[in-house]
Amino acid sequence: MMIPQHYRRLKRGPQVILPKDIGIIVAYTGVDKNSVCVDFGTGSGWLAVSLAKICRQVTSYDIREDFLKIAERNREIEGLDNLILKKADVTKKIDEKDADIVTIDMPNADKSLKNAYKALRENGYVVGYLPHMEQVKKFVSTLDKNRFRYLETLEIIARDMLVRKEGVRPSTKGVWHTAYLVFAQK
Repeated sequence: MMIPQHYRRLKRGPQVILPKDIGIIVAYTGVDKNSVCVDFGTGSGWLAVSLAKICRQVTSYDIREDFLKIAERNREIEGLDNLILKKADVTKKIDEKDADIVTIDMPNADKSLKNAYKALRENGYVVGYLPHMEQVKKFVSTLDKNRFRYLETLEIIARDMLVRKEGVRPSTKGVWHTAYLVFAQK
């Protein structure tokens, strides 16, 4: 899978959320220039940076200082003043309210749903980025306990094509499974 040019200059540390998944998050939630986003699990910050290029404000949380340093570098590379990075445990407490979307990419994502609910405006979206089906099951079962309306779970598969004079066929290289995306609303 080709990584678009503007992503190639960003730094990587932990696994990143790829453009194929970022695009679906943006499309399904309808975030735009007026949106306020909260991101749980900054990692390298690719999702937070992508959202900050679109939205009015993005606040991204991580508990690891080394990940936040990589994300800070990516924030600087893109010159984003509307991206705030915070070191805190989102399962304990966060300050944000009336967000349009909360994205969650962290182990035990289900444990952060209570604070995601508090951070969202009515009808705001929560999106779980979950690599394993067991995580999806736990996350979805916890949505109801936290008063979310479950919408759907998706896996986005992008297949590279090998285009040659001899013929066209799917490439044998590429990234197939990255994670499952779970969408719900407050």
